[in-house]
Amino acid sequence: MFAVAALALLVTMSLALVRAAAGPTLFDRALAANTIGSVAMLLLAVIGFLNGRPEFLDLAIVYGLLNIIGTIAVLKYFRRGDLGDPGIEEPAKK
Repeated sequence: MFAVAALALLVTMSLALVRAAAGPTLFDRALAANTIGSVAMLLLAVIGFLNGRPEFLDLAIVYGLLNIIGTIAVLKYFRRGDLGDPGIEEPAKK
């Protein structure tokens, strides 16, 4: 049963990869990359269960958190042009 789930996740990942390559906009590609990361996290958990290695679940959770942070950072970069506030206010122009 879990082997079938792993196969379905691989098919889902390949379809998301096609979407990432053919996405018409940048945000479609970012969403496909986030989907690939989420499916990879699920695939890690399933493979860990199939091999009897529960520490793979810890790796999947860390990978999921990094996926969320990375997606937010990429979208913020493309929306604003930078990732952080430099903390320096520009003087008012006269």
